[in-house]
Amino acid sequence: MQIARAVDSYLRHVAIERGLSENTVAAYRRDLAGYAEWLGEQGIHDTSAVTATTLASFIADRAAARPPIAASSLARLQSSVRGLHRFLAREGIEPADPSSNLRPPKQPRRLPKALTIDQVEQLLDASGPAPSMATDVPGGSRGAGAAPGDLVGMRDRALLELLYATGARVSEIVQLDVDDAAHGDVLRVRGKGSKERIVPVGSYARAAVDAYLTRARPELSRRGRSTPKLFLGARGAPLSRQSAWLIIQSAAERAHLTAHVSPHTLRHSFATHLLQGGADVRVVQELLGHASVATTQIYTYVSVDALRDVYATSHPRAR
Repeated sequence: MQIARAVDSYLRHVAIERGLSENTVAAYRRDLAGYAEWLGEQGIHDTSAVTATTLASFIADRAAARPPIAASSLARLQSSVRGLHRFLAREGIEPADPSSNLRPPKQPRRLPKALTIDQVEQLLDASGPAPSMATDVPGGSRGAGAAPGDLVGMRDRALLELLYATGARVSEIVQLDVDDAAHGDVLRVRGKGSKERIVPVGSYARAAVDAYLTRARPELSRRGRSTPKLFLGARGAPLSRQSAWLIIQSAAERAHLTAHVSPHTLRHSFATHLLQGGADVRVVQELLGHASVATTQIYTYVSVDALRDVYATSHPRAR
């Protein structure tokens, strides 16, 4: 099969049959576009001409690129290429998978950066008014008299409270519909591959979301077209991932947090604080929506490091 046709077929497969997110499919598309371009430079235009040696040459070429490619990017590139050829072999388009012996590079273990509990509280307080304060905003239950900043502040507080309370990815939170948050103390989240999971929501986040739904969202909704999405922008359109990222950055600046803070920082903090509080790693795996417990176990190293720090500073004969 022609390389371009093979790539298109594979991308349709991962998007429609496997239900991968738009962002994941876009990453595969970029990787495979570079792969197809490289094959073309080698005079290879059909998948039947690709061999294990071809793939080894491609990876070696990319690994030697200048500026160098990060190990994580190279691993993702190999995953994209392996997925393509595995798909072609499984569908019977090609008789064999030339990538079957292709192994990803070993990546250095990078511990996720988590905020302390005090830093999280500073961040949340800087994001917007606490629910008890939000209910005192003048203008009646519809929030029509609330200033634009109050409406946005209530939304931002609900957004950050929910991110920290559930450990959900920002892409999962901005895709929530109002109905997904209408189940009392649990939240229905759709994760990677459209897999659905139920995550508990604590009282602080629940109060912030309720205040936003009651006081702010009705007014924001009237500014744009009707949408079921839970979080809305200032003009009533669904909140984007990029906007959520900027909201968190602004809150971090107001909280005077010098560490880099991103949406994933709250996810890391959620997992780390649960494990430090005694939660079982498999429970945390379920809450995060990880397919493998090995992915979750990296947070146990963070907790061990914290134990070492406490031991080193507290035990009289630690040093």
